[in-house]
Amino acid sequence: MTDYPRDMIGYGANPPNPRWPNGARLAINFVVNYEEGGENNILHGDAASEAFLSEIVGAAPWPGQRHMNMESIYEYGSRAGFWRLHRMFTARQMPVTVFGVATALEKNPEVVAAMKSANWEIATHGLKWIDYKDFSPEDEAKHITEAIRIHTEVTGERPAGMYQGRTSEATRRLTAEAGFEYSADSYADELPYYEDGQLIVPYTLDANDMRFATPQGFNSGEQFYTYLRDSFDVLYSEGGRMMSVGLHCRLAGRPGRAAALGKFLEYVQGHKDVWVTTRLDIARHWRKTHPEGA
Repeated sequence: MTDYPRDMIGYGANPPNPRWPNGARLAINFVVNYEEGGENNILHGDAASEAFLSEIVGAAPWPGQRHMNMESIYEYGSRAGFWRLHRMFTARQMPVTVFGVATALEKNPEVVAAMKSANWEIATHGLKWIDYKDFSPEDEAKHITEAIRIHTEVTGERPAGMYQGRTSEATRRLTAEAGFEYSADSYADELPYYEDGQLIVPYTLDANDMRFATPQGFNSGEQFYTYLRDSFDVLYSEGGRMMSVGLHCRLAGRPGRAAALGKFLEYVQGHKDVWVTTRLDIARHWRKTHPEGA
């Protein structure tokens, strides 16, 4: 199986000691996905309305039509949900990584200013919050280039990391070719790893509020809190791991879910030897501590 293109082994039984700063047992990164205004919409030149990750579980795209209920759910994220999450993290002085869709960021300069004022890392979440599986590599590369251009213009600096999210087979290769410091388009491990010269800082779909918007997902804040706490406890007891928590302004920004998130933030802060940090800091620490080929 030497020509099999997937790595099914990884670090195996002996993962490396990440040597997190100050001897931390666990590195944890909170991600706020900012997608509102970049989703599928005929106003954006897309063929149909958005159907993914909203309160309308099981929604179908409406070809050639605006879906006003769907639009208003996304608008909640930018108008109210973002600000609730911003207050929660800044009040606790906890760092955050933003996965920011470029065309969403450019529609809300006030939100971008708040991210920058809080010193949050703003990674790119691509040009648009759409599915890239049927794009040609050439067209997806053009979208990545345009995402970098818009992101740099609206935030004042080039994004260091990328999470496309709704990927194609070519996405990771295109991310490497675009010169990002890391890619987050993987769920394959609990530690960073190198793949074809690129540093992968894997993300999560389980410790993620998206499960409020999927069948058989979370249906109460208590379920969300319990899952996050149990995940934290296992990783903390094992030591030498990384935990990601995925949040969306229109989902976790709702008050009933924000209450559960707040409980978890307090729980994390109750542990002394935990490194709450950004993905970029994790990536740079990994390159310094575990350089490729060492």
